[in-house]
Amino acid sequence: MLRRVLVANRGEIAVRVIRAAHELGMEAVAVYSTADEEALHVRMADRAVRIGPPPATQSYLNIPSVVAAAKTTECDCVHPGYGFLAENPAFVEACEQNDLVFVGPGADVMQRMGNKVQAKAELKAAEVPVVPGTEDSTTVAEAVALSGELGYPVLLKATAGGGGKGMRLVDDAGELESAFQTASAEALAAFGDGSLYVEKAIARARHVEVQVLCDGQGGVLTLGERECSIQRRHQKLIEESPSPALTPETREEMEGAAERACRAIDYRSAGTFEFLIDPDGAFYFIELNARLQVEHPVSELTTGVDIVQGQLRVAAGEQLALTGRAPRRGHAIEFRINAEDPARGFAPAPGLVERFRAPLGPGVRVDTAVEDGAVISPYYDSLIAKVVVWAEDRPSAIARGRRVLSELAIDGVSTTQALQLDILASDPFATGRYSTSFLDDAEELLPALVPA
Repeated sequence: MLRRVLVANRGEIAVRVIRAAHELGMEAVAVYSTADEEALHVRMADRAVRIGPPPATQSYLNIPSVVAAAKTTECDCVHPGYGFLAENPAFVEACEQNDLVFVGPGADVMQRMGNKVQAKAELKAAEVPVVPGTEDSTTVAEAVALSGELGYPVLLKATAGGGGKGMRLVDDAGELESAFQTASAEALAAFGDGSLYVEKAIARARHVEVQVLCDGQGGVLTLGERECSIQRRHQKLIEESPSPALTPETREEMEGAAERACRAIDYRSAGTFEFLIDPDGAFYFIELNARLQVEHPVSELTTGVDIVQGQLRVAAGEQLALTGRAPRRGHAIEFRINAEDPARGFAPAPGLVERFRAPLGPGVRVDTAVEDGAVISPYYDSLIAKVVVWAEDRPSAIARGRRVLSELAIDGVSTTQALQLDILASDPFATGRYSTSFLDDAEELLPALVPA
């Protein structure tokens, strides 16, 4: 087993990785910016190294500083968490050049899968269904021509990234050129690459993803799917497993497709294959997240598999003890509690958390790094906590979700808590009949979206 891990992240995911490492008997080293000097992950780690000032570009995204922190503390591996450097091939290469094991896929696989056009091409070759669109990055003129063939609406998407950045929905030809320029500029700022590709926009689609864990030695474990259609600005708010939209046959087809893809691209570590499902039940691959996902606790609760420990074991060269389809039990729902104001278009609401009281009781998990007196910094992600519930079936999980969200107490900053309760009380969510357009379709059912 590996001896000491550098956790190249902050907040709740750094805390999550440190706990997993400690349970495996490993030491954990934290990194932090001056804004995080008093943070929980710094105090929980066996050692901590300050790597720069608050801006992420000068601290958590600074590859030489992160690698130096790992080397000076004699770490033998680096876990990137999610975000920041988690899907940066240059960071993987820097780790390898310094004899540090990167806890994740290799740089080559990450590079290929990070290019969304190439990823689609490779998975199409593995007989995984993909959304109709361009075979390569495109110019404005090419986008106009292809969009006419595909039929509007279409999506312009960044070839080098995800998370909604560099993405625009285009309803007709008159909007395309302006949308192309705006999306390209946004992609360039976010990813250093302004190239775009075009996809057919699937109306009233559902966003469903399949979690995998691979050992790079032929072992592939699929851990079921997560329903991620409750979103704002292409960012997820609620995730659940199993998806209320899937039949057992479709579920097996999707997991089989993900397993074929893992073998075709020689994948290693944890990863997530994201799909769109159209109203007729057909599914299409959209991208691979070559890292741990924010919503991984949902899969852990329904399978009993510790995905982070699995990543560390695979990085140490171990084979998976279980392959094929992970057994599942019950239903899990995750609520992302963000420091945002839903009534103001989800505007960030950084500030001092005066009081934080997590809900307790059976079937409850809270992943957080927030305590009384913690500061939600304007420099980083607005996530306060992930509140996750598990129960034997979906109605029971929804009832438990209402209970724990009502018990959750956060004073000092605006949050998405009230909106989460509104969503649980809505008929579309209760019946499981919702899509990625939920927040627009059901706005009148969600009082938290209405300005005071």
